[in-house]
Amino acid sequence: MRQNTAAWIDAPYAELTVREAPMPTPAPSQLLVEVRALAVNPLDAIIQSNGAVMYGWLRYPVILGEDVAGVVVAIGPGIDTFAVGDRVVAYAIGLEKGRDAVGESGFQAYVAVDAHLAARLPDDLLFEDAAVLPLAVSTAAAGLFEADQLALDCSALGAAAPRADVVVVWGGATAVGGNAIQLARAAGYRVITTASPRNHEQMTRLGAEAVFDYRDPNAVKRIIDAIGASPVAGILAIAVGSAEPCRKIARATGAARIAMASPPVSFYDQPRRRGLSLRRIRLFLRLGTRTALMQVRSRTRGIRASFIWGSAIATSPVGPAIWGDYLPRALASGAHVPYPQARLAGSGLAAIQGAIDTLRRGVSAQKLVIALDPASTDS
Repeated sequence: MRQNTAAWIDAPYAELTVREAPMPTPAPSQLLVEVRALAVNPLDAIIQSNGAVMYGWLRYPVILGEDVAGVVVAIGPGIDTFAVGDRVVAYAIGLEKGRDAVGESGFQAYVAVDAHLAARLPDDLLFEDAAVLPLAVSTAAAGLFEADQLALDCSALGAAAPRADVVVVWGGATAVGGNAIQLARAAGYRVITTASPRNHEQMTRLGAEAVFDYRDPNAVKRIIDAIGASPVAGILAIAVGSAEPCRKIARATGAARIAMASPPVSFYDQPRRRGLSLRRIRLFLRLGTRTALMQVRSRTRGIRASFIWGSAIATSPVGPAIWGDYLPRALASGAHVPYPQARLAGSGLAAIQGAIDTLRRGVSAQKLVIALDPASTDS
């Protein structure tokens, strides 16, 4: 087994630096995975840009990264569902409170992951394509199925009878949105979504029965008309700034719950450095004002609006239902398509920082993926 290396972030706002890292030891119910591909997420860019905001419990230096795919090289005690040599995709949750932000984070050659947040891959699915899934599918599942979010029924994923209920997904072309469409359809729900016109056909292939251009000033009215008298099981507000149009849809259709995956402002709209700046002050003022206004407007109409935390599924029945029961079967049969499309942004851990910088500039209907060469000693 070769030496472990990682892309470290040594302090808030710092550039990632590649160097040696401790070899993780899988705890009970964990797998040690040799990473063959990883993906970058907005979360990684946000943590790097925000310093101590949101993830104030991190003690630097740490390792970022949530999305990994690779080969199992060791197994902790208490696991009989995986074997050494299995090809897997996994959700690395080292950045969460109380976890190991070194051994359990994804931007490294070897990572320890919880077995119940991993799924065996079919032989014909490339690691690069599978790596787009973990955080996106977990966040979508949390928003749809967690009891304190939309609380939809996931007891028969992949075999559910069709339902009359509609789920609205505002931001279907996002990584979370595309997976939410597929999960909601697998649970039997009808889906109406929004996307840019160039992505409409793809949304339909994923299972949406109707797609509307979110830039259309009449998009809210068109969605309400498309819903008609059908019951609305819930609304996912995924894209930045989507909470307000979703609130209007909920008000008009009688929907009682909105699950929000993005804040009302973009955290990219701030300098990546310490200290106050006019841009940062304005951003957080907008964040506080818009969030408070959204909550007041929702509650006065009996609508519950809550933010999604994707890692919630790690300690609830939703995690095993998605990662243990649904995902391995759905990937093997082709019922669940890895989404969004993987876009190779380089090879080796040194390419990660450039991929995060590219993500800040904007990426649509794609996820930036880094390939790791198992034969290299400086991944």
